[in-house]
Amino acid sequence: MPTREPTPVVAAIITNGPKVLLAQRPSVGHNPNKWEFPGGKIEPGETPAEALHRELTEELTINATIGDFLGEVVHEYPHIIIRLMAYRVESWRGTLTPQEHQAVAWAAVEEVDAFDLADADRRLVGVLSALTNSTA
Repeated sequence: MPTREPTPVVAAIITNGPKVLLAQRPSVGHNPNKWEFPGGKIEPGETPAEALHRELTEELTINATIGDFLGEVVHEYPHIIIRLMAYRVESWRGTLTPQEHQAVAWAAVEEVDAFDLADADRRLVGVLSALTNSTA
């Protein structure tokens, strides 16, 4: 099988006190009904921060201030290989209104594993512990 270059994708780690925001994918399409950290693909010419800001505006109708890079994973799904890069969201304004997801939920860091996460997002859970420990 030929080597495929991973598609760059960004994910937002949005916290509210000890909780983190998760979004549930639609019931159709790739990874139906799976939970994920909100975000999406980087378009040509965008930096990861610009892409994440755009995606959060489109998907959740919020204006976010993108903070530090927290970590990344490369994951191969049957249809695509992604390089999922996680960034902390420092702050956001607006009313959190899902446009592309069927639901959103605030979950305590220790509860995130109980959600049916998309495989790549599950591999990012470790950055939550590091984030929680660094702010404790």
